[in-house]
Amino acid sequence: MVSCDGLCVEFGGSVLFENISFVINEKDRIALMGKNGAGKSTLLKILAGARQPSRGVISAPKDSVIAYLPQHLMTEDGRTVYDETAMAFSHLHDIEARIAEINKQLEERTDYDSDEYYKLIEELTSVSEKYYAIDISNYEEDVEKVLLGLGFMREDFLRQTTEFSGGWRMRIELAKILLLKPDVILLDEPTNHLDMESIMWLEDFLINQAKAVVLISHDRSFVDRVTNRTIELTMGRIYDYKVNYSHYLELRRERREQQQKAYEEQQKMIAETREFIERFKGTYSKTNQVQSRVKTLEKLELLEVDEIDTSALRLKFPPSPRSGNYPVIMDSVGKSYGHHNVFANATITVDRGDKVAFVGRNGEGKSTLVKCIMKEIEHDGKLTLGHNVQIGYFAQNQASLLEENLTVFQTIDDVAVGDIRSKIRDLLGAFMFGRDDVDKKVKVLSGGERTRLAMVKLLLEPVNLLILDEPTNHLDMRTKDILKQALVSFDGTLIVVSHDRDFLDGLVSKVYEFGNKKVTEHLETIQGFLEKKRMQHLREIELSGK
Repeated sequence: MVSCDGLCVEFGGSVLFENISFVINEKDRIALMGKNGAGKSTLLKILAGARQPSRGVISAPKDSVIAYLPQHLMTEDGRTVYDETAMAFSHLHDIEARIAEINKQLEERTDYDSDEYYKLIEELTSVSEKYYAIDISNYEEDVEKVLLGLGFMREDFLRQTTEFSGGWRMRIELAKILLLKPDVILLDEPTNHLDMESIMWLEDFLINQAKAVVLISHDRSFVDRVTNRTIELTMGRIYDYKVNYSHYLELRRERREQQQKAYEEQQKMIAETREFIERFKGTYSKTNQVQSRVKTLEKLELLEVDEIDTSALRLKFPPSPRSGNYPVIMDSVGKSYGHHNVFANATITVDRGDKVAFVGRNGEGKSTLVKCIMKEIEHDGKLTLGHNVQIGYFAQNQASLLEENLTVFQTIDDVAVGDIRSKIRDLLGAFMFGRDDVDKKVKVLSGGERTRLAMVKLLLEPVNLLILDEPTNHLDMRTKDILKQALVSFDGTLIVVSHDRDFLDGLVSKVYEFGNKKVTEHLETIQGFLEKKRMQHLREIELSGK
């Protein structure tokens, strides 16, 4: 359906990737994988036509529609949420106008046997098929279903898009793409601004209604459930696997083992050949053999082993100072802003050693309650912290508290103690700080880089209550695994706000759900909780459309 042939991208003489060729077929659900900087987003932009390759071509059928959702995008102002979303159907008016124009020409023309007349007939057939293939009789219901599925409330429909944050406006753009029903949907980190229920709804939509999908995502559960093909971009080339992410990991490990074995065998052969050359290069009777071996080495194509997977790095928290038996006790805690009640009557007891998750739709009060615990805002009811509670707090704004004139390495070196001091560079590498990054000053780092650095710093400080608000937003899958392993072995108490299901699975033993202005305790696994919510959410959306 869409063909990529010999794609190459060069930046200032260096090659990002070259000679990349593959085909996107209908019903393909492709995950683009590879480390940060490998070129995934660049490749997606080329597929979308948003940038041109240095060499190579993208070809697709003339009438095919490719829709692209980048990481950062803003909707146009001046419309309501509903009206902006309904713009997904604006192209139908253009088709209607073209059908009317062709019909008018056919009425006026009398050259029935001419090539031009036949071309008009063919075009009319083509655009009419396209137009009538789209069921717009219920487009209002379709708009509502998609908006509700992506987390909007009915009362949001008539609000101006300018009233919403960038994350919510991104949802509007996603809604328009889904309603457009394109031949290929290109998504760059689509779950970053979605809560769990919206992510699960999007999964079902892509699986059951999309034609072809190419996506970049660090959400393992989302990728595993949606995709059936994995294209890995590494060291300037691609590997194409007709399997989902989890199966791809197994095949990639086998590939690297084979590469490593072949590489070691070649290196052994090279060493033995060089030894022979050195040993006999002055021996007349061995001249021909020496020259033959020299030519062999000159012609030899050196084998490479793909980027080394350093996920074996294990991060261990410092021992936690002992706290009281109940680090956090809440009795009828609530929070309102004027007449807007966020939540009320939250009665929660967190035992020492508990690992709990705060989950729910965006705007339901998860981060608000965290700020209450941190005494950043006032609240109703009684909230008590236990004896000797020492809090380590991570939120997106923690990055702004870093000392700007320190380097990345100095920031971590100042807090690291014990064995980890010898592994600071490995630790920073695991959190996506390359060899050249560790000497950068904090003030030149991007927002995402500062957030990751703040996370590393927090992990090395001795605390007994960790509160993490969306800790995985700027982390890749390997880094999330390292963080999760450390949190599983953390001997203190953990409260984590997250929409990352795979991250929470096996980490937390209790779930607090925020919704309908209350906080509900669930004593079940995150998977059990989510399956129950999935069915409930789908039923709500179906009922809303009736």
